Amino acid sequence: MEQYFERLAERLMEKNSALTYDKARTWVELLWEDFESSYAKAGYEYKGKDMTERMVMQIIDRHGDSLHEFFSNNPKYKHLLNADDHLTH
Repeated sequence: MEQYFERLAERLMEKNSALTYDKARTWVELLWEDFESSYAKAGYEYKGKDMTERMVMQIIDRHGDSLHEFFSNNPKYKHLLNADDHLTH
C-alpha cells in the first residue's frame, strides 16, 4: 500500500503546489478509502489495488489543482483544511 500512496501523493503535489506531503498523503488516503467503500456499497466486485490507484489518479488529474478548494465546504472534509501548517503558502 505504501508504494501506491507515495506515488499518488507525489502526483497530487505536482498538481497542487499548495499542499505539503503530509496533506497530500492525507488526501490520497481519504480518496482511496472513499472510492473503495463507495464501490463496495454499490455492490461491485473488488478489482484490486491497481484499479483503485487508477481511479484516484483520475481524480487527482482532474481536480488535484483545486482539491483543497473543492472540498472546503463539505463538512466531511473540512477538518482537513483547517490547519494552515499543512499548506505551503
